Amino acid sequence: MSNTPIITPDYKENIDSYRQLIGSTGEDLNRPGLLDTPVRAAKAFSHLTQGYHQSLDEVVNDAVFPSTNRELVLVQNIEFYSLCEHHMLPFYGVAHIGYLPNGHVLGLSKFARIVDMFARRLQIQENLSEEVAQSIMNVTGCRGVAVVMDASHMCMMMRGVNKQQSTTRSTAMLGEYLHDNQARNEFLDAVPKRRPAF
Repeated sequence: MSNTPIITPDYKENIDSYRQLIGSTGEDLNRPGLLDTPVRAAKAFSHLTQGYHQSLDEVVNDAVFPSTNRELVLVQNIEFYSLCEHHMLPFYGVAHIGYLPNGHVLGLSKFARIVDMFARRLQIQENLSEEVAQSIMNVTGCRGVAVVMDASHMCMMMRGVNKQQSTTRSTAMLGEYLHDNQARNEFLDAVPKRRPAF
């Protein structure tokens, strides 16, 4: 019996593309280490882009609950992994999300699921921050949402300028965070500080 996985038709085009891509390097696709690589790569790519096949309603799954709390709720250090839409190289880091409830709160695990849904698409970090913030605003009807993301980008680290210590911080502010400096500062003061590269 073959150890080759059974692939659904959806994978076939991606498998063929990976075979062609690997072959373009001059590699021997028949050597043992590469025999199943196109299959594995197609499956990995499908996993890394599964956010295209998810919806906000599915991810949230009605996990919005009544609450009288109106103070800052901060969910921090949510790790994420994404693919840069310019070079299709990984970028990865952590997201910190704060929001000001307005009668409802969101189940804590849903913050991570929302981050993952948008991260598992071809992305740029700036848009990822905004998409996460807008989704939480839409789902909860909160008074304000603030998102900070810190990430390392392989397109800067392993090619091009080759700056291995570089990181990028992006922010997105909605609602009260746009005009209430006290709320904004409370959130930013609570977010973990970036560690210096040196």
